[in-house]
Amino acid sequence: MAGGGDLIIGIDAGTSVIKSIAFDLSGRQIAVASTPNRYTVQPDGAAFQPLADTWDDCARTLRELGEKVPGLATRTVGLAVTAQGDGTWLVGKDNEPVADGWLWLDARAAPVVRRLRQSAADIGRFAKTGSGLNACQMGTQLVRMKEIMPEAVEKAEVALHCKDWLYLNFTGVRACDPSEANFTFGDFRTRSYDDSVIAALGLTDERRLLPEIVDGSQRTHPLNEAAARATGLKAGTPVSLGYVDVACTALGGGIYTGGAQAGCTIIGSTGMHMRATTPEGVHLNEERTGYVMCLPIPGVVAQIQSNMAATLNIDWLLKLVSDLMADMGKPVDHRELIGHIDTWIGAAEPGRGLYHPYISEAGERGPFVDNAARASFIGLSSSHRFPDLVRAVIEGLGLAARDCYDAMGDMPGEIRLTGGAARSKALRSIFSASVNASVRTSAREEAGAAGAAMMAAVANGVYDSMDACIAEWVTPLLGEAEAPDAALAGVYARTYPAYRASREALAPVWAQLSETGDE
Repeated sequence: MAGGGDLIIGIDAGTSVIKSIAFDLSGRQIAVASTPNRYTVQPDGAAFQPLADTWDDCARTLRELGEKVPGLATRTVGLAVTAQGDGTWLVGKDNEPVADGWLWLDARAAPVVRRLRQSAADIGRFAKTGSGLNACQMGTQLVRMKEIMPEAVEKAEVALHCKDWLYLNFTGVRACDPSEANFTFGDFRTRSYDDSVIAALGLTDERRLLPEIVDGSQRTHPLNEAAARATGLKAGTPVSLGYVDVACTALGGGIYTGGAQAGCTIIGSTGMHMRATTPEGVHLNEERTGYVMCLPIPGVVAQIQSNMAATLNIDWLLKLVSDLMADMGKPVDHRELIGHIDTWIGAAEPGRGLYHPYISEAGERGPFVDNAARASFIGLSSSHRFPDLVRAVIEGLGLAARDCYDAMGDMPGEIRLTGGAARSKALRSIFSASVNASVRTSAREEAGAAGAAMMAAVANGVYDSMDACIAEWVTPLLGEAEAPDAALAGVYARTYPAYRASREALAPVWAQLSETGDE
């Protein structure tokens, strides 16, 4: 084991917040320092942030962490960084940015996606990457950059993601991890770039921009002098390049424990549904959607489908209530409404209506891609009351999760739940019955940063394998398995075909509404 310290730092530079977290060597969280992330969104679909600001914000969280943890610099065995996924951060001469970083939220590459998805070459690209094409990804964004800002692409020497940019500042090394490198430009079976994938995107000439692939659970690079001055840490401290935040969150949240290949669902603003499997066990759907992400475990990948909106649907419904109460001169706190959700769910009968949770303005991306998709209630009558609507929305999240898991093959026998909404017992019960699988929740508060820190723990010899690290960092934090209620599962088994049939039937309606809105 490198050094004689007793702490590992995990950094998670998310879309909303950048966090630096100190863990002891057994995975116990010691202290957190965080700062809001800053980015700009424009009416044309642009979403970007300055690279220099991102590094400054990250470095500041480490200095603040040092103020909270005595002797942090000398006690740190290693640190690892993960961050928001996708996006395109162009860097040129002397490692200076040549443009603001395009985020995963950026929609400017949507025309590229529509064009490339219609090409025969996309079938082969999907077979290699296992990942559906969308406007979030570096591949389509680079194509769009070539069209609207070719001088920046020409000036660039390397194309990075957010975590890669931070790693460059920490170590001076231009690199990408196996997860993002392969779901965008490679083959998840070989964990290496694939020239046919790059050609299918029309980016053969831009192959020069792709950095070396580095697995941070196996290799580290030393913290350089400039980064040491900026962060207050010790020069030479081993730094691990983490996998993308989704993969690290899955790792920290328990997608794989003791050799068991489980599922993992993150119920946050969006819904991420993942199953651990071998490359041979990956099921590629005909719609060419979802992701396959390598995990920092030999021979294991995560197959992923993602709902664009999860708790955003709940927030929308509760906002209707709070707006109405405010108009009546009786404002109510949002947290008070959240605390009442389980009561409303308990007051309603299951399966009395359908709700499609496509409330995002961006439509849906999993297990189908349709920018025009919109939310809807189906089956309402004059007997329905507000608790019925609340329950229908929660049931819609469960059925949407089932829709996603169905697109990935066999349902996992057990699904680990993370995210704030997973604290609701009623929601867990509905979710479990919707997918007809047992669920467990993790007590881990910061699964993404923990997953990154686990990589550093293995890379620096604290553990001799990821399985050994998981046994101490993850498994003890999983709650008891909650089996699905058989009667409730029967209700949703009968409801689910109607959910699927109606969302498929509504596609032309969404298209018509979208056209009407454009007039």
